[in-house]
Amino acid sequence: MLDGAPVVALVGALVMMIVLLLALRWTFGTGRNQPAPHIPDPDDPTGDGLLEEVSRVPTESAAQVLRSRLDGAGIRATIGRTGGSYRLLVFHSDAVNARVVLSRGALD
Repeated sequence: MLDGAPVVALVGALVMMIVLLLALRWTFGTGRNQPAPHIPDPDDPTGDGLLEEVSRVPTESAAQVLRSRLDGAGIRATIGRTGGSYRLLVFHSDAVNARVVLSRGALD
């Protein structure tokens, strides 16, 4: 009678591990019908990640002036360089407001 006890314990532990594995898979597993989020390629030199271009100017000083104008309006911006021009980049959620602020200065 004692000879079968280790086998029963081993089978019971195996069944419990399988039940636990299935429960964790069901709880934390990802569904195959859900689309994967878009992850930008960090090695792509043309990608801006979360930023969107709102203006392009030929000189760094012009880019600084536009950046300070956006900063005065409470919009965070950064300057990126592409070839011989400078790009003003803002977050996607601020892009419309940034274009409005920059266009107001052009009409003055």
